[in-house]
Amino acid sequence: MNSKPKSDCVQRLAPLLCIAIAGLTPVAHSGPLRERLQQRALQEQPWDDEADSSRSQPAPVLPAGTRVLRDLAYGPDRLQRMDVTLPAHAQAAPVLLLVHGGGWRRGDKASDRLMDQKLAHWLPLGVAVVSINYRMLPQAAPDLQAQDVAQALAWAQQQAPGWGADAGRFVLMGHSAGAHLAALVAGDPQRLRAAGARAPQALVLLDSGALDVPQIMNERHARLFDQAFGSDPAYWLRVSPLQQLQAALPPTLLVCSSPRHSSCTQAQAYARKSLAQGGQAEVLPQPLSHGQINAQLGQAGAYTQAVDEFLNRFAAWTLR
Repeated sequence: MNSKPKSDCVQRLAPLLCIAIAGLTPVAHSGPLRERLQQRALQEQPWDDEADSSRSQPAPVLPAGTRVLRDLAYGPDRLQRMDVTLPAHAQAAPVLLLVHGGGWRRGDKASDRLMDQKLAHWLPLGVAVVSINYRMLPQAAPDLQAQDVAQALAWAQQQAPGWGADAGRFVLMGHSAGAHLAALVAGDPQRLRAAGARAPQALVLLDSGALDVPQIMNERHARLFDQAFGSDPAYWLRVSPLQQLQAALPPTLLVCSSPRHSSCTQAQAYARKSLAQGGQAEVLPQPLSHGQINAQLGQAGAYTQAVDEFLNRFAAWTLR
């Protein structure tokens, strides 16, 4: 049996394939290189990953007495729907309203990565959890999607007393594109008033990465941003949370993926502007991927504990 020297790889295979093969060698021979490649992979991972797109495993078993209200309509479109999960014997319960991600063009309110760990953590503590769908591209551009989020918030606040929840104790949380939309809504008092919504007690943004839209569009960027924001600089300004932040925000926690430098840089700029306008804003970098920032919130550990501490300080959540 003939054998070829390893150097033949360069002659017989494409260089990138050789690099991939080299990546399979023992860690002892490629530790620093492997770490750099992993870091780069985290930085360049797709911004609109599938984390919020669908349910990939069975729904979790909920505590006894939990009430689930599915597909409640807050508007006439088939996508303007929400699911409401209520703790047993709810009375004036605080409410966590979730806005899924998916690059403004896909995603679902029942995604396991969006819902499961958050339900498992906050529902037993007496928190009602609301998860919404909204119109998406190409049917609705991001400014209309933000209107849907504001409309959903207003409708849920109106219904809250009948659910055993407190309309004045809402926390708005979004991941990825959902964080961009949540920031647009919470940072625009006029949009809230037009929808008939109260400002949430607090805002939690999970690795948005789209807080400064003009900066994104004027630099090298993924195609999905062109699909979402088009080519009109005036529109970029209208749908950019940083530029639309005209008044003090509700207390805001910006969780960002520390390997994704642009995400944390934008979060820090947004926090600085909020603080300059008299708001409360904190940045919480995490050594997690874009999808993990969402999926792991609610798991026991320092990350979830930090979010809980923020909510206890600024949202006045008195949990069981």
